[in-house]
Amino acid sequence: MESNIVRPDPRLKPTSAKSIMHASSLSHAFDYPLFENVDINIHERESIAVLGVSGSGKSTLLHILATLLKPQHGEVIYDKGFMYEQGDKRLLDIRRNDIGIIFQSHYLFKGFTVQENLEISSLISGQTLDMGLIKKLKIEDTLQQNVSDLSGGQQQRVSIARVMLKKPKLIFADEPTGNLDRQTANDVMDVMLEYVTKHHAGLFIVTHDEKIASRCNSAYRLQDKRLTAVIA
Repeated sequence: MESNIVRPDPRLKPTSAKSIMHASSLSHAFDYPLFENVDINIHERESIAVLGVSGSGKSTLLHILATLLKPQHGEVIYDKGFMYEQGDKRLLDIRRNDIGIIFQSHYLFKGFTVQENLEISSLISGQTLDMGLIKKLKIEDTLQQNVSDLSGGQQQRVSIARVMLKKPKLIFADEPTGNLDRQTANDVMDVMLEYVTKHHAGLFIVTHDEKIASRCNSAYRLQDKRLTAVIA
């Protein structure tokens, strides 16, 4: 049975941080209601994890917050405006410049090397290639390899690097460590949490892994159409 308790690391708690994004009264359904009246606030230097079984709506909630899906009810406020009232061009600008999305699938450019995949991200975002980040994710020895020749875990780390090289204000990660062994998963979390603190960014993760959730400042469970805080 899935535990009801995770233990966020108190050392990572943001102090007096301002809000980056606020969502209120979010509700969404497909063939059946997924969640209702969800409120969530993401602050600078804050990491949030959402736990839940498959089909509970975790990824849908992430897509709504990450500009990919307009909620059926409720509002998402970003940069002092209602996000889904700002038009397609503004949403595209936010997605390109301010938000990084780590999907369960890697979506790497097949037939390209690791370095070419990373350079495309840097060119689009106007950022330089951060070799320090690449080394922290332990993919520096793969730069000249075709991404199709990498293991699933290596591809996942390249995908994470490509997102983080944009230097986003918000990182949304859907099962970012699902293809990684425990030690590598913890190493990747170290990198993402360090980034959030250093760059005054926010991190929003959906996961089945309670140990990963316990690394975040706050943990919630999406269950029975409600998002409830997990008490440590």
